Amino acid sequence: MSVLANLAVDAWSSMLRVLFHYRRSPGLLAVSLAVPVLMVVVFGYVFGSAITVPDGASGASGASGAVGVPGASGAGAGDGYREFLMPGLFAMVAVNGIMPTMVGAARDVGRGVTDRLRSMAVSRTGLLLGQTLADLLVSVVVLVLLAAVGLVVGWRIRGGPADALGAFGLLLLFRFAMTWVGLLLGLVVGKEEAAGQLVVAVFPLAMVTNAFVPTGGMPGWLATVAEWNPMSAVVQAGRDLFGNPSAPAVAWPMQHAVPAALAWCAVLLLVCGPFAVRKFATHGT
Repeated sequence: MSVLANLAVDAWSSMLRVLFHYRRSPGLLAVSLAVPVLMVVVFGYVFGSAITVPDGASGASGASGAVGVPGASGAGAGDGYREFLMPGLFAMVAVNGIMPTMVGAARDVGRGVTDRLRSMAVSRTGLLLGQTLADLLVSVVVLVLLAAVGLVVGWRIRGGPADALGAFGLLLLFRFAMTWVGLLLGLVVGKEEAAGQLVVAVFPLAMVTNAFVPTGGMPGWLATVAEWNPMSAVVQAGRDLFGNPSAPAVAWPMQHAVPAALAWCAVLLLVCGPFAVRKFATHGT
C-alpha cells in the first residue's frame, strides 16, 4: 500500500482502540457527557445571578466589566449572561482536549504500550492521528449536548446557519489542536501520575480569558494576557459567528477574532504535531 493508505489504516486502527477504551469505561463517557451540563448550571446560574447585564449592545464601560445585550435587563439579565457565556463554555470544552490525551499518552508510555507500538511496522503519524480523531468524535457528541443544554437555558444562535456551522467547525479545529498539545505533553511527561497533576496547569489557561467575564474589568497586564490567550480568540470568534453579545476590547485578536483563532490553531498544529510525532518515534532512544 502507499504511504497515505498505510497512514489511513493505522489512524483508523488507533482511533478504534481509543473508542473501545471509552466503550469499556462507560463511567469515563458519562463524565464527559455530564460535565457540560454541570458547567452550564454552575457558570450560567451562579455567575449569571451575580452579574448584571444592562441594556445596550455594547454594554457599560470597560472598567465596569459589564456585558451588553439588547433587552437583557432586570429579570432577563441571567439569560443575557448565559448568551454571553455559552461560546466560552464551548471553547472550554475544546481546551479540555488537552487533558484526556495528555493522560492517555503518558499512560501508554508508562505501561510500555508506546514501546510495543514503536516496534511494529506502523505509521507513527497515523497512530497519533487516530487518537486525536477519536477524541474529536467524542467532542462532537459533547458539543452537541452542550448546545442542546444551552438552547434549553436561553442561549440562541442569532447569526446565519453558515456562520454557526463555521463557529462549530472552528471549535472542533481548536479541539483538534489542543489534543496535539496534550499528546506532546503526555509523551514528554511519560508518567500517568505526573500528567494527572499537570492537568491543574490547564485551569489558568481556561480562566484567564474572556470566557466568563469581560477583560475590561481586569488589571491592565492581566487583560493583555487574557486577550492574547488563544482561547479568548476562539471565544470571541464564537460570539461573533453565533451573533451573541460580547464586550468591547482593543487588542488585535479581539478585533479580528476569526483570523486570530485560525492563526493560533495553525501555530499549535505546526509546532506540536511534528514534535509529538518525533517524540513518539524517538521515545527511549
